[in-house]
Amino acid sequence: MVDLMKQAQKIKAKMEELQEEMAQRTVEASAGGGMVKVVMNGRQEILRLEIDPEVVDPQEVEMLEDLIIAAVNEGIRRSQQLWSEELQKLTGGLPIPGIL
Repeated sequence: MVDLMKQAQKIKAKMEELQEEMAQRTVEASAGGGMVKVVMNGRQEILRLEIDPEVVDPQEVEMLEDLIIAAVNEGIRRSQQLWSEELQKLTGGLPIPGIL
């Protein structure tokens, strides 16, 4: 039982390390053939948003909004995938309730 507690503490410490590391790692996603790009960190925070000036048309605001939503959602998906891959490395692929 003591060994299990020690192992759980090690995993907790490694997870805290991983959370800090994920804040430094980034993913990039785009929509509209690259007209809207978003860069997010592993904590799913938007760090940068780039909009091609060609899509800034007062008549097409709705399309621009849709492209931004699509790029952000893809960034979130990629960030979640990155997090999942790193957690699997940390846990050795073992399913730990509440983590994966």
